[in-house]
Amino acid sequence: MLFRLMCFGIFMSPNPPSGRYDLVRFIKEIQAQGLYVCLRIGPFIESEWTYGGFPFWLHDVPGIVYRTDNKPFKFYMQNFTTKIVNMMKEEGLYASQGGPIILSQIENEYQNIEKAFGVAGSQYVEWAAKMAVGLNTGVPWVMCKQTDAPDPVINACNGMRCGETFTGPNSPNKPALWTENWTSFYQVYGGVPYIRSAEDIAFHVTLFIARNGSFVNYYMYHGGTNFGRTSSAYIITAYYDQAPLDEYGLFRQPKWGHLKELHAAIKSCSTTLLQGVQRNFSLGEMQEAYVFEEENGECVAFLINNDRRNNVTVQFHNSSHELLPKSISILPDCQNVVFNTANVNTTSNIRIITSRQNFSSVDDWKQYQDVISKFDDTSLRSNSLLEQMNTTKDISDYLWYTLRLENNLSCGEPTLRLHSAAHVAYAFVNDTYIGGAHGNHDVKSFTLELPVTLNEGKNNISILSVMVGLPDSGAFLERRFAGLINVELQCSKQESLNLNNYTWGYQVGLLGEQLEVYKEQTSSDIEWTQLEHIMIDQITLTWYKTTFDTPKGDDPVVLDLSSMGKGEAWVNGQSIGRYWILFHDSKGNPSQSLYHVPRSFLKESENSLVLLEEGGGNPLDISLNTVSVTDLHENFSKLPFPTSV
Repeated sequence: MLFRLMCFGIFMSPNPPSGRYDLVRFIKEIQAQGLYVCLRIGPFIESEWTYGGFPFWLHDVPGIVYRTDNKPFKFYMQNFTTKIVNMMKEEGLYASQGGPIILSQIENEYQNIEKAFGVAGSQYVEWAAKMAVGLNTGVPWVMCKQTDAPDPVINACNGMRCGETFTGPNSPNKPALWTENWTSFYQVYGGVPYIRSAEDIAFHVTLFIARNGSFVNYYMYHGGTNFGRTSSAYIITAYYDQAPLDEYGLFRQPKWGHLKELHAAIKSCSTTLLQGVQRNFSLGEMQEAYVFEEENGECVAFLINNDRRNNVTVQFHNSSHELLPKSISILPDCQNVVFNTANVNTTSNIRIITSRQNFSSVDDWKQYQDVISKFDDTSLRSNSLLEQMNTTKDISDYLWYTLRLENNLSCGEPTLRLHSAAHVAYAFVNDTYIGGAHGNHDVKSFTLELPVTLNEGKNNISILSVMVGLPDSGAFLERRFAGLINVELQCSKQESLNLNNYTWGYQVGLLGEQLEVYKEQTSSDIEWTQLEHIMIDQITLTWYKTTFDTPKGDDPVVLDLSSMGKGEAWVNGQSIGRYWILFHDSKGNPSQSLYHVPRSFLKESENSLVLLEEGGGNPLDISLNTVSVTDLHENFSKLPFPTSV
């Protein structure tokens, strides 16, 4: 089996990677388990990873333009690629050295944006290929979604149906490779999970192999968790939870079992697939066969029914074979069917969520009230609205825009109107919260209009602008704009006061972030107080803190945060990710309510839990749970509740 690995998070770090960033150790573990590696170096990876995997300091390199024939960018890209390759070579990890790395990838889906750069884009592709090949890894290089990948770099397909959509290798001496077979799809806040059936995955893998495909790499085979602030814009913390192995590493049946049977069937006839001569012929109006035959008589057949609605009986080698709708039968000896993509023998399973601890006692909680930043508190000033990402440098999701305003308007209750290209905005006037709004993944900006009551004389306007991840794709990523675009006070259509060019004060991050209140050992300057009352449905910017013991056993551990609003959670000082319960999907449910707490993060007892709640949540109703799975139809009557599929 092959393990797909994209490199991220170690972009030219001066220190050797350690912990979860220890790439060498991870690849050695892959080798120890008898697996192979496609090392997709990038360095741009997209992957719903914040800023596409680039470190934000790259943005500040003078004259840089990402992913084109640009000298500063190529300098850092070559440095990074060379560093990764040398790390692998030094440990003998390429297949040419006896290691598990059988392929490397440079760039990622570049053809999606290549036209935006004109001639410079084509020159960049040539340069990237030449640079990569010149590193002499002894294994092939690939470019995915790059039909003009220069020789000897192999062009590869990404998608769900590469057996149908792939135009093929751009040279007869290159194999057909499928570098990303999407087993599900990423999920955004406000979105529902994408469910791709086991039958559909199996059909398209089999079709790709039948049409001379030699490599299929699942994206993802094992789901995961975007810990901390690593998710890109609006992407939930769980990642590809619908993969054959889910976010926690548990079987997602019947996907896992059905694909295991498919792999065994293909492996059983792999020699003939590699050495045989392929023929393709019709078996009917919507049916066809692909046959591989060796000189010694060995024969493999794929019988395909493209009719989505009807069973069809076909004649092949003087025998009748019934094909299920939209299916492929595999005959390793051209006689006997050992696998049909639509015939699922694996029993479906269901998740069991078992409550292990609740946090309902007020006495177990402490709180720390963050502050509303005001103009006089700020040291960074500008006579314009600053772009958010360039101001925060990605050290925080939060940026305060503050203004001290003399009330010279004629109306008593003007309307505060702002237009934002960030993701969330909360507005405060004289320390009082007056309202908020947010955008979504598909709409890149939003407006907020609120009536305000101004005092005579001076007033403080504070707007907290929030990013939920940085963008991860598109041409000219370094030019992307986030933050407030326009702010004005309106009395009427005839009378308005544009505030864009007033003197604004800025504060990067929340005070609690600066004080690192989420760490186990915090500064004595932090005044945690006993929890007394909770402001439900109000923006409070409150930190909550408690402790818990680790549940016994080996089952994955999760926090059910369905009673919270929006914020971030830390366990023993490590962020388990952002949450946004209040952002409901089309069915009225949170896009994610269970948050993974790896057992490697935990101690036996007295684990610290810190929540940053922007507002609207109740920590007394959260719970600590474990997750397991059981076969669905066999054990349904015995299931404890609640459960989650």
